[in-house]
Amino acid sequence: MQKIGFIGTGAIADAMVSGLLAKPAAVSQVTISPRNAQIAQRLAADFAEITVAVDNQAVIDASDMVVLAVRPQIAQEVLSGLTFRKGQSVLSVIAATDRKTLLDWIGADVHLVQAIPLPFVADRDGVTAVFPPDPPVAALFSVLGTAVECETKEEYDLLAAASSLMSTVLGIMDVSAAWLEQRGLAKGKGRAFIAPLFASLSQTALRSDTVPLEELSGEFATKGGLNEQVLSDFQNNGGRDALVLALDRVLARIQGA
Repeated sequence: MQKIGFIGTGAIADAMVSGLLAKPAAVSQVTISPRNAQIAQRLAADFAEITVAVDNQAVIDASDMVVLAVRPQIAQEVLSGLTFRKGQSVLSVIAATDRKTLLDWIGADVHLVQAIPLPFVADRDGVTAVFPPDPPVAALFSVLGTAVECETKEEYDLLAAASSLMSTVLGIMDVSAAWLEQRGLAKGKGRAFIAPLFASLSQTALRSDTVPLEELSGEFATKGGLNEQVLSDFQNNGGRDALVLALDRVLARIQGA
């Protein structure tokens, strides 16, 4: 149990705090900045462990670990002028901002770890990339779901690119559900069928983690069957190439930033 502070009270900070303080609480004290007063006050009302600080410096002073959870566009402005303790643990969840830039903005010899938490950490069901490997941070995110520790910046960037698939996967579900309803299925039944179908496929991939995904795909694509037909149409009509291109482009954006 440790004292954690959050600079920034946006959606990811909200999700992390909610997950950490769900019963049983994973930390003893959380100090949050007042930047988003509405979220800060709601969290303080929901959890007795929360204190809303008067400013960001007060968050740092009260915390063993400080989580930087502000938008990259304003990160330099927010961090400039703040004083961190030498050796203080700092966890950055700021997107698309490299380690050297963060340390320059912080201006102190801190213990810096980066992570990419996703909204699902609110329900302790998230998967979070962590760089560099750090047992305390990994343990923290293990409470919130699963932690994947990256040995190199290249690994971390690749997982950051993979995290950009969320909207696309939901978009595929939306197109599928809409197609069902446009062809006569009662409204709502498409989503009621598609969402559990995707969830079951994810569980199959998790349970069979030693089996290559290509092999799993082949098991569902019976020779001459419907799944094989759709997979073939997807690949032959540029679906695979479009997905690879999109991932390459987002990776280039991450590494360029």
